[in-house]
Amino acid sequence: MQSASSDIIVATNLQRTFGKGSGAVHVLKGVDIAIPSGSLIAFKGRSGSGKTTLINLLSALDRPNEGRIMFEGRDLSSMSSKDRDNVRRTRMGLIFQSFALLPLMSAYENVEFVLRVSGFPAKERKDAAIWALEQVGLKPRMNHRPFEMSGGEQQRTAIARAIAHKPSLLLADEPTAELDTKTGFQIMKAFRNLVETSGMSIIMTTHDPAIMEIVDHVYELEDGQIVVPT
Repeated sequence: MQSASSDIIVATNLQRTFGKGSGAVHVLKGVDIAIPSGSLIAFKGRSGSGKTTLINLLSALDRPNEGRIMFEGRDLSSMSSKDRDNVRRTRMGLIFQSFALLPLMSAYENVEFVLRVSGFPAKERKDAAIWALEQVGLKPRMNHRPFEMSGGEQQRTAIARAIAHKPSLLLADEPTAELDTKTGFQIMKAFRNLVETSGMSIIMTTHDPAIMEIVDHVYELEDGQIVVPT
């Protein structure tokens, strides 16, 4: 697969196997994919199809056994752990099913704290945290702590935390799985707004057919391979 200048990430022949010998499990079996910059992409597939493993590889949390991942023109798969950590910290944002908010901190403090520990310049932290909360519609609730917020507000706080440093790529593993339909659409609206206003690229996994109608492209994984891009 040839990389285009408009692609933020290009993966070629990704293979990931866990275990060895007769107990080896081949989770990804030669995945090729190119993600256009400024797009909202969804991976779908049954449990065990390889969605989360693919997200982990694209986010540099894991390495493929074979294949190459080019992110913004740089080869993630050949980087040292330190360099991959730096790319992930500065150019990517990650959202997981678990909100993992600090319970005694407000929404603002949760976002600002992550910026602080990641080494974000002190004089820019306040503006960055407020900007991120504005993007997800939570500025009026910024002084509320997690137990004072709904599940959707907590998830939006987690999104704000992931985008405060303005990454070029946001990766989310089942971000709406534990939310009701209305709240799930609020999250997707926030994602769509980020893509359209900031040019951010977003990759997410989902099982929700309704959400698949909102994204730009859907890639289906089956038995470790991409079957049909739509």
